[in-house]
Amino acid sequence: MNAPTDTKRSDEEPQKPLEDGLYVVSTPIGNLGDLSFRALDVLRRCDLILAEDTRVAAKLLNAYGIKKRVERYDDHAEDSRTAEIIEKLKAGARIALVSDAGTPLVSDPGYRLVTAAAAENLRVIPIPGASAVLAALAVCGLPTDRFLFAGFTPAKSAARRSFLEEFAAIRATLVFYETGPRLAASLADMAGVLGDRPAAVCRELTKLYETCIRGSLKALAADPRLDAPRGEIVVVIGPGEDAVATEADVDRALADALTRQGPSAAAAEVARALGLPKRDLYRRALDLKGAE
Repeated sequence: MNAPTDTKRSDEEPQKPLEDGLYVVSTPIGNLGDLSFRALDVLRRCDLILAEDTRVAAKLLNAYGIKKRVERYDDHAEDSRTAEIIEKLKAGARIALVSDAGTPLVSDPGYRLVTAAAAENLRVIPIPGASAVLAALAVCGLPTDRFLFAGFTPAKSAARRSFLEEFAAIRATLVFYETGPRLAASLADMAGVLGDRPAAVCRELTKLYETCIRGSLKALAADPRLDAPRGEIVVVIGPGEDAVATEADVDRALADALTRQGPSAAAAEVARALGLPKRDLYRRALDLKGAE
């Protein structure tokens, strides 16, 4: 990690008191210099910091000389801790929520707490900053005017392919998180389900070994550099081409698929091929099957 730069303020104007509420604070995804002045100010002046992992948070706080009480708030602690934290917020506490890296709630804990705070009309204040999703979109060279972030893919191939089918008809750039050991298999499944679209694999963003490898999904799946790489990985996939299919085209494709498999599987096959919603194709497949 790069050493943080000097963040002392040059002005001598008195600071306004930090307002009560829950502060959702984005932290660096690798480079410590990416922590914003505003995030530093909140972390220094809040009453309590809630962290996904207190050890990770301690490294960040120590780098900036911040001494503050830190308590664990992760997926396992959410249910038992949320009510307690809400009571503290009602009493006027100023609480900062951080994840291990990036923006809380984006594939990280915090959703239940923010939802509970909103339900009680308590103030929730975003402190924006680093995000692996946005960093990958910025460097991937793919369309960014419309994108969908889908988080981590399932670990098993069958479940992963079924998961990916949900996105086959979406005309937007798709963003996934993935782990190194299953990256090559995941890229192959993406090519099989979504088609051989242009894509990019971004690894270790903002860190020493930051890389962004661009190519088609099939080419990326076969790239030896992506055979179980280490580090945090973001996969960005360009939108598929707009499908232009008539009703006759759909019926012919479904009729052919129905000769080999049942309505559900036939609908899934045609959905992938034509980029159309599986739900509508399944209803049509049932009609065609019933008319035989």
